[in-house]
Amino acid sequence: MKLLVILGSDEILSLLSQNIKPLGFDLIRYQYVLKAMDNIEEIEPSTIIISAKDFPRHWKVLVQFVRYAHSKAECPIIILKGPNFTMEEASKAFYMGVSGIVSEDLTKPSEVDQLQRLLSRYLQLEEKRRNNRYHIEDPKEVGICVVNPVNKALIPGEVKTISSTGISFLPESTANLDTLEENMELAECSLRIGEDFITPICRVVRTSPDMSLEFIFLPDVDRILLDNYLEALPMQARKEKKAE
Repeated sequence: MKLLVILGSDEILSLLSQNIKPLGFDLIRYQYVLKAMDNIEEIEPSTIIISAKDFPRHWKVLVQFVRYAHSKAECPIIILKGPNFTMEEASKAFYMGVSGIVSEDLTKPSEVDQLQRLLSRYLQLEEKRRNNRYHIEDPKEVGICVVNPVNKALIPGEVKTISSTGISFLPESTANLDTLEENMELAECSLRIGEDFITPICRVVRTSPDMSLEFIFLPDVDRILLDNYLEALPMQARKEKKAE
């Protein structure tokens, strides 16, 4: 799949590449809007990302040009916004047919998540990762504690990411990790998501720099609770964004 990226910053291009290429995209970068427009029909991109900060007027020209021949479903357009992108500009963008708006500050996990969710919404992604991962920014929202099967020591930690197939977390202490090995089964795990607790059986994927586990069994009730929680995360993110 071809992703047409129109922006001036090499640093932001690098961040985009790190977070989008694993989804199966080939990035094609232009630094001039008019030149990109001249080649759109030849490139036939699956989607387009343009920096509104770099091109505060020309992004509108691009959107009108693409939407004249291609619908949102045929070619999504995502805007990378800077700090001065107003609500009025956002309203104009959606009215003109923009598919989504994301902050250009892709050092924030929440913005990366939002970008990947936008791409998932409009495209059938050839993901190398089996599921979307969600970064947990509030440590009080999700918690985990596992039992080391060798010495029965408790290993609590701060959750970093979660998906429908696994979780990564930063253990409070590394003292009880020495006896853990990759592919080891952890039968005693307790995971708190919101106000609910689930008890998956996990497999150790790695133990450093953070600990990563794969869910190899979840009771049906726990699977429903986890899926419902993950499904609600995009809506939660949108609510938080409106509140800013």
